Amino acid sequence: MKFTIFQDSRIGGREHNQDRLSYCYSRDSLLMIVADGMGGHLHGEVAAQIAVQYLTEAFQRESRPRLPDPVLFLSWGFSNAHHAIADYAAAHDLPESPRTTCVACVVQDGCAWWAHAGDSRLYHLRGGRLLGRTRDHSRVQLMVDQGQLTPEEALHHPARNRVYSCLGGDHTPQVDFSHRTPLVSGDVLLLCSDGFWGPLDETLIEKSVAGAGIMQAVPQLMAEAERRAGAGSDNLSALAVNWEGGGEDARLAVETRTMPLDAHTTQMEGFRAPGQRDPTLTEEDIERAIDEIRGAIRKYSR
Repeated sequence: MKFTIFQDSRIGGREHNQDRLSYCYSRDSLLMIVADGMGGHLHGEVAAQIAVQYLTEAFQRESRPRLPDPVLFLSWGFSNAHHAIADYAAAHDLPESPRTTCVACVVQDGCAWWAHAGDSRLYHLRGGRLLGRTRDHSRVQLMVDQGQLTPEEALHHPARNRVYSCLGGDHTPQVDFSHRTPLVSGDVLLLCSDGFWGPLDETLIEKSVAGAGIMQAVPQLMAEAERRAGAGSDNLSALAVNWEGGGEDARLAVETRTMPLDAHTTQMEGFRAPGQRDPTLTEEDIERAIDEIRGAIRKYSR
């Protein structure tokens, strides 16, 4: 495989960053994940961390060097992450389970498969044109689909952040899966939280990615999203891959053909990452949270 990849998470105008993101690749397979936690302080972060960490660790176990079935991996990965979050809530006697949206994508054999719950999105772009994106599990998206709102009106609707599917919570999540999607050289897959896409229109995303490589375009889009959202900007996270692309991104391309069959490279941000670190958490708080997350995940690891 050959690709260029970029990820970043910013706290925006909030006191805490409840977004988490990760990518991990073997010689023949790549996994990308973005999760946006919901719930009281620390609990939203924990839900997102459980989702991202569970899927990443499962990928490390299963992709040696490729996944036997990407769709099945995403299906049981989302399901087990959901149950691990619910177990965490039960173990801590929380009145309400923490929750997280999640979007994840596997690239393997020159094709992509993705799944999502909630309103974290994936965009598939080719040659400056949007080929497709995930459909939000939100009340506002339902209203758009039913013709009650225009897409422009949806951007400013007061209920735009209310989702009806997520990992964690009391109900089994609705998870949507893509078809097997062949990629061509230069295709871009962009995964992001609603803090990123919410202030931006799709035309701007298309033009920005077409006009520059992801290493330049995505940071500029993040800055523009923050500027448009103003002082109350949500946490915003983005993870983008340029598949076998050229241009300026080619200088930073990853080549995996010489990797050992059982090797993995992982970039996963957690409580200590610069974009996530909460100054109100002590080292003891962080260590305790990490141990509790490991405990919640362990039951569903095989």
